[in-house]
Order: sequence, then C-alpha cells, then structure tokens
Amino acid sequence: MARIIYTYTDEAPMLATASLLPIVEGFTSQAGIEVELRDISLAGRIIASLSDFLPSDQRQVDALAELGALATTPEANIIKLPNISASIPQLKAAIKELQEAGYSLPDYPESPSTDEEREIRARYDAVKGSAVNPVLREGNSDRRAPAAVKNFAKAHPHSMKAWSANSSTRVVTMGSRDFRTNEQASVIADDGVVDIVFVGKDRERTLKTVPVTAGDVFDATKMEAEALDSFLSAQVAAAKDEGLLYSLHLKATMMKVSDPIIFGHAVRAFFPDTFATFAEDLRRAGLSANDGLGAVLAGLDALDNGVAIRASFERELAQGPGLSMVNSDRGITNLHVPSDVIVDASMPAMIRNGGQVWGPDGKPADTLAVIPDSSYADVYQTVIEDCQKNGAYDPATMGTVPNVGLMAQKAEEYGSHDKTFEIADDGRVEVRKDGQVLMSVDVAPGDIYRSCQTKDAPIRDWVSLAVRRARISGMPAVFWLDPERAHDRAIAAKVAAYLEDEDTDGLDIRVLSPTEATAFTVDRLRRGEDTISVTGNVLRDYLTDLFPIMELGTSAKMLSVVPLMAGGGLFETGAGGSAPKHVEQLINEMHLRWDSLGEFLALAESLRQLARFCGNRRADVVAAALDRATETLLNEGRSPQYKTGMPDTRSSHAWLAIYWADELARQADDAELAATFAPVAKDLADNAAKIEEELLASQGKHSGIEGYYRPKKDQVDAAMRPSPTLNRIIDGLRK
Repeated sequence: MARIIYTYTDEAPMLATASLLPIVEGFTSQAGIEVELRDISLAGRIIASLSDFLPSDQRQVDALAELGALATTPEANIIKLPNISASIPQLKAAIKELQEAGYSLPDYPESPSTDEEREIRARYDAVKGSAVNPVLREGNSDRRAPAAVKNFAKAHPHSMKAWSANSSTRVVTMGSRDFRTNEQASVIADDGVVDIVFVGKDRERTLKTVPVTAGDVFDATKMEAEALDSFLSAQVAAAKDEGLLYSLHLKATMMKVSDPIIFGHAVRAFFPDTFATFAEDLRRAGLSANDGLGAVLAGLDALDNGVAIRASFERELAQGPGLSMVNSDRGITNLHVPSDVIVDASMPAMIRNGGQVWGPDGKPADTLAVIPDSSYADVYQTVIEDCQKNGAYDPATMGTVPNVGLMAQKAEEYGSHDKTFEIADDGRVEVRKDGQVLMSVDVAPGDIYRSCQTKDAPIRDWVSLAVRRARISGMPAVFWLDPERAHDRAIAAKVAAYLEDEDTDGLDIRVLSPTEATAFTVDRLRRGEDTISVTGNVLRDYLTDLFPIMELGTSAKMLSVVPLMAGGGLFETGAGGSAPKHVEQLINEMHLRWDSLGEFLALAESLRQLARFCGNRRADVVAAALDRATETLLNEGRSPQYKTGMPDTRSSHAWLAIYWADELARQADDAELAATFAPVAKDLADNAAKIEEELLASQGKHSGIEGYYRPKKDQVDAAMRPSPTLNRIIDGLRK
C-alpha cells in the first residue's frame, strides 16, 4: 500500500490533527493509501532522547531520526506540520510537565559538573531550537501562494493599517563588528574534516570537528560582545530620547545558541543598574537574562532580597523608554520570553500595522526596531522606507513573491548551532584542515563565534530549482546575495558557474544585494507584478513570512514543497507563530481558530507526489478533488472564525469533508471512486446542518484537556471530535 507520513507536532497544529487526520485517513484509504502518524513533538523528542531513563512502557522510538533517514530515500512522502522550536524556557516547561505526569526524566542541568550531567545536557540541547527542520530538509524549498489562495486574497483583501506620513519607525542595526561584517569564508578543496580550534594564551582546545566535502562553503565569524553591549545601550537611550517604543527582534527559537545570548545582552542593557547591583545574587539563584525577564522575575520570590531586586527592575522599567509589549494586559514585555518575539513574524506584523507595535498602555505606537546583526536588517528598513513614502500595500492589487530557498542538508546559518560558541577567554579561533589554518578570528571574552557550512550539491540543486520555477512561472528570479559578505561572494561564484549549465534562454535571472533585491521586488509588487526571491536559508525564512503576511494576511496559507534531493517529497504546512494563543482559547472556551489551509494544500501535493512515485492514478483523482474542495471552502467563507460561538477549525474540517466527498462523487475520472463517495456525499450533505449544530454546541466551556506539551489523547480526541454524526460517517470510511 502507498504510504504518507503525517507528523504529530505541538500546540494548535497538534490539536487540529485530532480533528483532520481521521477525515484524511477515511478519504485516502479509498485510494489504497495508508497515512501513518509519527510523533516529532517537543515532548516526543524529549522522551525519545531520554528513553533510557524511563520504564519500557513510557519509552518512545526516535521518530525524527527515522524520518531523517526516510528523507534520503526516493519513497519519502512526509507531511510536516509546524512544531515548537524550543527555547530554554519552553524546554524546561515541557520537562516539568512530563515529570509531573509521571515520566522519570532528569532535570535540565543548568551548570553540569559531571560527565553524566554533561551527557544529559547535550541530549536536551539537541532537542531544543530548530531540531526538526534540518533533519528532514534533505531538499531545497519551493514556497508559493497557490492561485486559488492568491485570487481569494485579492477578492477578499485583509486589513492593512495606513502608514502615517510622519511615521518615525525605523530599524537600527550594528553595521560593524557583528556577524555580517566579521565574516570570512573558504571553499573546501577536498573531502576530509575541519577542526574549529580555540587558541588561548596557554592552551588550545578543539571546539568542534566537522566532516566536509569538496566544494563546501565554510564560514567563520563573530559577534563582538563589547560592540553589542555598546550598541544596545545606545538604542535604549535613543528610544527614550525620541519617544519611540523599544522593540527587539531576534530568532531565539531557530538560532538557538547565538540569539538567546544576544537576548540576554539586550535584557541586561535595558536594566543595567539592576544587573550590576545584583549580578551575584541572580547568578547564585541560577536566574539568567538569557532566559528572559519573565524567568528572572519568576525566580525572585525564592531570594531573600527578591523584593528589592524586583523594585529595582520596576524602577528601571519606569525610567527607560516605552517597551514593546507581547501582551500589555498581562504585563508581558518584548523582553520577557526569548521565544515570544520572532523577527520573521514580528517585523511583518509591525509593517502590516502601519509601522507600529503595542505599548504598555495597550495602544500602538512607532518603534525603534532593534535587529543587532546587520545581515538582513536592511531588508526590513527598505520595506519600511517604501511604506513611509508610498503607503501601505494593497492586497487586492499587489503581486506575489514566491521563494526558492537554499536549505538542503543544513545549509547556512540554521546548520550552525553545533558550530556556535560563547567565548570565555582572550585568544583566537582557527578553522584548520590538514594542519593548515583556513581562517582565523581573534576573540575576546563574551564574543559569540559562529561557523556555518553549506554543501556544494544543495547549491547546485538550488540553482536548478530556481531556473525550473522561473521557466514554469514566467517570473523573474532574483538571487539575493550580498557582495559585502564573504559567504555570499563564495555562493555567488558558484551560482554563476552553475547557471552556465542551465538552459536560461528567455529567462530573467538576476543577482542583487538584499537591499537592491528588496527595492526591486517591492517596486514590482506595487505594480501587481510577480518576482521569485531566490535566497539562502535564514532569508528564506524571513521572506516567506514577510511577503505572505502582506499578500495573504498569514504565511500559513503558502504552499511549501521541499523536493527532496533523493527524489521524495517533504510537504510543509505553514507557520505556527500564533499557535499558543489558539491553544489558550481552545482550552478555556472550546474554540480553535487554527486555519488548516496549509494542511489541505500540502496533502494535495503529497498525493500528487505519491501518484508519480507509485503510479497510483487514483491518488491524482483524490488530489484534484481536494483542490476543488479547498477552493470552494475559501469561496464559501468556511475558514475558521476568531470568536467563540462561531464556526472554528472543526467546522472548517467538516465542510472540507462535505465538499471533498461531493467532488469525488461528481468526478468522471474514476467511476468506482465516484460510486464509493456518492452515498458518503449524500449523508454528509443531508446532515450538514446537524453536524454544524453539534460542533457549535460544544463551544463556550472548558475543554477538559490536561497538559500543554503532552495532553492526554482521549481528552484531545473528545474535544476535537465532538460531532457524533460526523464521526459516524468518517469512521465508516476508515473501516
């Protein structure tokens, strides 16, 4: 039987799976397709990593490792939902919840002092951050807005707040002594290993040994702690002087070593007196600024002088500039939790909101957007300047910006976590191969050293994918490469060479700096013209939120296909940034507003991949019917509504089933399939009102679900499948 792997993840996508997956299983089973679930949730990854601490009945196989191996084979067909890219606070919270549920997991070692503690720390650290994506992404990224979604957005444009002609919002960035400006790069000549070695005054120590292959681009750079502190302190003062809200924009979830450290610097810069006065008290209590202001404040009650420390924080908060808020009603600031403010979501939301963020008074205001590293800060500044000059973008008329992203085999910065280090002493870090020093970086205490690696085969595949997408779409394709970055210069040389091997006749393919590419793209965007952005890994992540949030209102409606280099397919289903708020509403009010459109789109592409690989013609029929059903669902306004008492995710899934069954019953390509679904379609249509009534009646009360990271399956199923009528019909298909 043909097989699709569907991933069980976290938060709202996990809850939605309990409602949608039975429908998917029922419909696809009629085409001889088996859908298998694999647990790659944060809790599941923790349990798998520490299974030897657990009794046999609590152990769990390492599903992520299994899928990582599958992704290197031609038969791979994986639908990947958004998962938690865990920060330290999230990781600790998940461990605590599992311990309270009876899992005998060890605590996260803050300061490991034994070999066992260091081993436990290493296993937990391997789970946090973007642990999932690099393992599964054995191909490059093809992300675009499907025609039906784009057309719907134009016909029903989402709101875009107007920009004031007097807007003072701007991006500030270091521009020197940061990762971008300190970068060096080397193209590896032959297979082997490189050693990243710290050379101190009296000793040297190998930080990491990395396998390399001929043609790899290997980088070395640093963020200078002294310059970072000076920059951050200056921005706090500037925001105060100019009456702007101070907002910090990082990606501590993905850049899981460097950005939490930078976040900690920012917290200390905002509260310099408190951290100077009480540094030793906080250190002894294990309260680190890297975990965010919220974690520090939460731990003060256990300190004898906690009241005095809290008063000091409150005094500096009152004396400083207005601070951007995550939740002003609850007093949660931009500096509370590293994972709360993620640059690729926070900056587009600010731009969509007329260049304003929410302040402590619950009102929007202009902001000083602080993005310390200058690698991509100018992309956002260029968009801001365009909006200040020309006003907000119009979703009814604007073009689209698909992306072809270089990410295969841990390409670029997302593969750098195990090659990123906070430096303790003066010295230098050398990158050596066969005894030869390829690169050398002088470092000081507190500096953040980072290497990243991009293999040659993914670069060649990326160039081919960009050319293929340009030819299929007829759009210009722009490689966003910065001639002032050593890494980008090395990549650009390869792009030029590999383009010579491609048929580019009649195609408009350009190489521009990120600043130039942004200006070129937004100029076309305003004229309703389309442009493919061809970018590296981090910029891929930023742009596939930036442009879709303005075009469609959300990045969750993008089609995200990863053609795997071995011939299989990975189909991703959108962003999960708003998932925590969705979970809270479901738990308290039995209303889930997660939009599963990304899952619908991914499933259709997955079915087509299966049809190609297995020769399963029926899979194509089911996919085509699903696409038509999805378009009907959009046009009929059956997407989840925001308020409790209105149709939600579960209703949206029910309507998808109704439309999908109808399309399968009416299609003429497979008479047997049509006959199978004719009575199902009639049953669903006849009971549509009753199903909707049962779903709406379940709302307005507590869900009864216990647990956030590892909720009980029976409680989730009861909450997410509250319609006996729908369950009867769907379970009949699954038998």
